[in-house]
Amino acid sequence: MIETGASADLRSRYPNTPVIEFNGKALSPGFIDSHRHCYGVLAHGIPAENAPEDFWAFLNDFWWGRIEDRLDHEHLRAAMNLACYDMIYSGITTFFDCLEAPNALPGGLHAQGEIVRRWGLRGMLCFEATERVSRENGEMGLRENVEFIEACRRAAHAGTGGDTARREPLVSGAMCHHTTFTCSDEFICRAHTLAREHETLLHFHCSEGAYEPEQCLKKYGQRTIEHYDALGILDETTMASQCVQLTPHEVDIVGSHGIKVTTMPLSNCEVGGGFAPVPEMQKAGATVGLGTDGYVADFFATLRGAFLLHKARLLDPRAMPAKTVWRMATAEGARAMGLANVGAIRPGASADIIAIDLDTPTPITAHNLLDQLILWRDANHVDSVMCAGRWLKRHHEVLGADPAALRAKTREAATRLWGG
Repeated sequence: MIETGASADLRSRYPNTPVIEFNGKALSPGFIDSHRHCYGVLAHGIPAENAPEDFWAFLNDFWWGRIEDRLDHEHLRAAMNLACYDMIYSGITTFFDCLEAPNALPGGLHAQGEIVRRWGLRGMLCFEATERVSRENGEMGLRENVEFIEACRRAAHAGTGGDTARREPLVSGAMCHHTTFTCSDEFICRAHTLAREHETLLHFHCSEGAYEPEQCLKKYGQRTIEHYDALGILDETTMASQCVQLTPHEVDIVGSHGIKVTTMPLSNCEVGGGFAPVPEMQKAGATVGLGTDGYVADFFATLRGAFLLHKARLLDPRAMPAKTVWRMATAEGARAMGLANVGAIRPGASADIIAIDLDTPTPITAHNLLDQLILWRDANHVDSVMCAGRWLKRHHEVLGADPAALRAKTREAATRLWGG
């Protein structure tokens, strides 16, 4: 992005530059979904005999065996294709995706990365390395991350698949381990060391429900964040998702170390995990980005969840003002992902811009713009989407997409997954 300013001033400075009018639209940085599982779309509506009783049952009796352990490369490609379409339609230009598919190793991340590059989105992909299947499978997961990080950097160096304005890769990788209850301390520290060596983020799920901190207390005499602190892995490279069941002491640790947090308010409700202490973490000094977890396709629904749920939890209508939520979905999401030139409309930033219809039921004013957008707009009100200077959606249509064919392919993949 070269310059921003008043329309008349810019026209006079660049008289020969073509102008695209967005009258009646709000212009915003592209949304940043800082945590999702794109393969999760295949699980929507999957038959289950009974609803899981708690978070552990959700994982052990349902999610791992019925979904993640069955995924192959074709499942991943079909799901990622539809996820990319849905993200563009919803105004998301940048996302962080976590893949756990132990039987899709090796090459699962590469299968996903090919799809993301084709769509022109900015994606940071990682594999959730875990020892729950075996130590060998865990090592394969760590290698998958290392190889993908290096491959993305080689591609960027060769000048392919990048943001040419910033000379940065649109698709990149990160290091990731799953949790304290599926990974040994040795494995966790090894993941952290690899993240430091490769100068990338270390991501992990943290206290998504009561199960993990309770297990940590039994095994180590410390809760999850306390145990990670004792291991010495909490630093500026740490990205912890969920962070739902934290004590005030853990919130202080998160803030004091300046770790990056991503919150998924709607999926936390689905699994009965609870309500993450987001305003408390922000007050303590943590960077908090907003994510969907792959649970909903319309990012505006996630914005509304973040805007409303904490008001109810804290019995305070002043909690989580619209400006805070919007920043979580843009600039703070970029910070959570360690991206310096994304999430803002300013000179020097990548040209990631969305235009949103302003035909709301009541007048738009300077003081109510973000409240109106969060409460009264949805994905279908996103008129246009640009990522790294390239139009991906224009006049409410995702360019070069056949949504009916994408959905049909995803239904085929889901049918095969559900049948085992």
